[in-house]
Amino acid sequence: MSKGFWPHLRAILILPGTAMVIVPSILLLVTGGPILPKTWGPIGFGMAFAFAGFMLMYWTIRFFYKYGEGTLAPWDPTQKLVVEGVYRHTRNPMITGVFCILLGESVLFHSTAILCWFAVFFVGNLIYIRQFEEPGLVQRFGEPYLEYKENVPRWIPRITRWRSKEVSA
Repeated sequence: MSKGFWPHLRAILILPGTAMVIVPSILLLVTGGPILPKTWGPIGFGMAFAFAGFMLMYWTIRFFYKYGEGTLAPWDPTQKLVVEGVYRHTRNPMITGVFCILLGESVLFHSTAILCWFAVFFVGNLIYIRQFEEPGLVQRFGEPYLEYKENVPRWIPRITRWRSKEVSA
């Protein structure tokens, strides 16, 4: 059973909301505001990346809500290993979604500052996920997570969906 709507909303506003809205907004204010491209190519590219990121985030949150019995936040983690839907293609679709949104914002607003924020956010997540999140998942879920980790990439989605008799419902 899901934990309800409000814990998920709080986690979304605090974590990805800060990374993809608050920090980029501050960066744009400090660097002189958004500079929108004058041609359709960068606008289309930026919007396509942002849309793909939002869709990944939507599906991530939906499956956490439906199957995980927890939220995306480390202070209220899922109680069940979620390997449904988009999780059969990538282990970290939420972070991949935020990466896409940040790249889209950097192109759409022609912002080197947001691109630099993307790089800092990427390195921070690389360290955090490898050093803290993945060992915690091994500890909580054991062998099923290790099998999942071995077969599903961290961020770049695999083309075919992964299936396991042990982990799948």
